[in-house]
Amino acid sequence: MSVAHSPIPRIISVDDHVVEPRDVWTSRLPARYVDQGPRIVYAPQGAMELVDGAWVEQPGTGPEMAAWWHYEDHRYQIKQMIACPGLAPEEVTMEGVTYEDIAPGCYEPQARLADMDANHVEASLCFPNYPRFCGQLFAERKDMELSKLCVEAYNDWMIDEWCGGSDGRLIPLCIVPLWDAELAAAEIRRNAARGARAVAWSELPAWLGLPSIHTDHWDPFFAACQETDTVICMHIGSGTRTLTTSADAPTVVTANMIVANSAASMIDWLFSGNFERFPGLRLMYAESQIGWIPYFVERADDTWHTHQWAQGEERSELPPSHYYRKHIFSCFFKDTVGIDLLDRIGVDNVLFETDYPHQDGTFPHSRETAEKLFGHLDPEVIHKLARGNAIELFGLDHLR
Repeated sequence: MSVAHSPIPRIISVDDHVVEPRDVWTSRLPARYVDQGPRIVYAPQGAMELVDGAWVEQPGTGPEMAAWWHYEDHRYQIKQMIACPGLAPEEVTMEGVTYEDIAPGCYEPQARLADMDANHVEASLCFPNYPRFCGQLFAERKDMELSKLCVEAYNDWMIDEWCGGSDGRLIPLCIVPLWDAELAAAEIRRNAARGARAVAWSELPAWLGLPSIHTDHWDPFFAACQETDTVICMHIGSGTRTLTTSADAPTVVTANMIVANSAASMIDWLFSGNFERFPGLRLMYAESQIGWIPYFVERADDTWHTHQWAQGEERSELPPSHYYRKHIFSCFFKDTVGIDLLDRIGVDNVLFETDYPHQDGTFPHSRETAEKLFGHLDPEVIHKLARGNAIELFGLDHLR
């Protein structure tokens, strides 16, 4: 007997990606920095090597060309796997590509809107590509004045150009100077004044060599996010380090384990005390899926009850599950286990995504994917997952 499915309303995807156009920085940086800041150079494709959990690459010598970002001593080629909407898995490679090789919807806003229309998507929140998922690239460079200008240029482009002509369908997601909490707070306020209510941040800042969330270092940043109602959005991989079991383990092992970053981050936050000190803070985990959440929340509650000897004066007033329900949201697009556990995860804490234009995204079949995953649920729940929770979390009143 088949299960009846309710119609899926137009989707608000809270985890997509943009491939930055080649002129994001060259058209916005002061002239003295144009030859040092991020710029595109066409050069032969190069191989990638995983070094200490991070990918390192340099142009090769062969005939096939790729678009390479050059920035100080950093080199990065745009890869097919991050710009391949609609390709079958067996067609996708890690080879470098040029802008001419990829879909215009990866980097042109009007073409993106057309692809969204074809994919039953009304609105989209896009994470960075070249700066990495929380802009950590700029925290790793030598000239920090240039880095600050690069962060500001990215946000200006994101708000004014990528989102500016979309009638509110492309939702601004900004980055901040990760190396300075006061600068980060100022950038939050600068962008909030222009309508941005989301910031890409790191799941595990200590993994980036930055202070942990257990210090008061980030208080200015957290205060600015609370003051402006800015959601802290943390994508898998935004801690830069990728977990693996051994140096010779296949990369698919890492692909399966990367959700452990999000689990570690959530536990970190639940025991940090930050939700008591900043009761207006809200977090969103992107591309982490959701099926893992009930166990870790249950485990956190158990250790809160039984490991009081390990918590001392830092023990939170209420169990971690209380803070989870009020402050933490996660999104999914491939998780039947999560749907089966939805009542334990919380129907108000879950949002949908399409991951366009990445290799494992659901374009152009996101509506069909949503129907299979949660089309059998009550219409009210379907609406919440497809768009309603996103509207509430990010204050998208124009999309009600």
